[in-house]
Amino acid sequence: MSKDKITSKKAEPAEKDYVFGKENYTLMIIGIVVIFIGFALMSGKEDIFDFRKITLAPLVVLLGFVIEVFAIMKKTKS
Repeated sequence: MSKDKITSKKAEPAEKDYVFGKENYTLMIIGIVVIFIGFALMSGKEDIFDFRKITLAPLVVLLGFVIEVFAIMKKTKS
């Protein structure tokens, strides 16, 4: 056999197949940060019936979960 007919298969770096795209992961990180901010707004030793703890913080946490669902459901371009 000649060297021309023998082809050596070189290990080519395989592209990693991620479940989500870069934009999806970015949105997920943003959602986690928003959820964390919402829980931080709930903390504290001030009045438990404060507007910030009863209304604002749960809405911020809910917004974070909406961002997370959107990030998971968004289709990638490729």
